[in-house]
Amino acid sequence: MDGTQFWNRIGAVMGVFVLFAGVMHFASPGFFNDIVPPWLPPSESFWTYASGAAEVIIGVMLLRPSTRRRGAIAAAWLYVLVYPANLYMTWDWRDRTVPEQIVSWVRLPFQFLFIWVAIRVASANDDRPAMPGEPA
Repeated sequence: MDGTQFWNRIGAVMGVFVLFAGVMHFASPGFFNDIVPPWLPPSESFWTYASGAAEVIIGVMLLRPSTRRRGAIAAAWLYVLVYPANLYMTWDWRDRTVPEQIVSWVRLPFQFLFIWVAIRVASANDDRPAMPGEPA
């Protein structure tokens, strides 16, 4: 298996997880509402459903080879944009049990891993011709 095939498989796996997470925003919105910073207008529910819809669309894009590159780029941006929710969750969970606090802290660096993986998937699916002076 070459690098492109490897990252395509990772992209498909990422698509399944992102799609599942998006569906969960609609199936169980309470958890997601609770980690949205309450000062974001217009409401926690708005951001839960908007991010859930984005995740469903991105998940489908990652599953389709023809849209995997654009889906991976969108996933990287989504991970950047939802990072404030992870920060808020860590702050908000400061009085919870130690295992819950650990989960909230572990999510923070993992978000950067997800961003990196999404960028690698996008790069592996870049079939545009190289610009002059760029390595092929």
